[in-house]
Amino acid sequence: MFFLYLNGITNNDHIMTTQEIATRLFELTSTHQHELAYNELFSEDALNIEPPHAQGMQSVKGLAAIRAKSEGFNAGIEEVHSAYNHEPKVFGPYIFMEMGMDVTMKGMGRMDMREMCKYEVKDGKIISEEFYY
Repeated sequence: MFFLYLNGITNNDHIMTTQEIATRLFELTSTHQHELAYNELFSEDALNIEPPHAQGMQSVKGLAAIRAKSEGFNAGIEEVHSAYNHEPKVFGPYIFMEMGMDVTMKGMGRMDMREMCKYEVKDGKIISEEFYY
């Protein structure tokens, strides 16, 4: 059966399960389609949570703020040498996925960034993403 993913709901008004969201999130982030992931999978009032020790990165609320933060981060990248993410693991309403990239940041040099991402799902949408690094 072909499903059209639009705002986390298929053409049969099926609310996506956490596993379905995890699979789609991995598919989109593996192909660097983060904006499409936001459009399809995230709640409009989703939270984006950084660890307390994050330097220069702030937690934000709302899809518009998450997009702006992502755009700002991407603007600071001079060159991407490599990037990866591992298959997600689902545990109840949570998705855990390791991501990383080897990048040169403008004015900061080359960096190896690795993080564990935790996503919380409710009513067929990602309501929060939290980063551990």
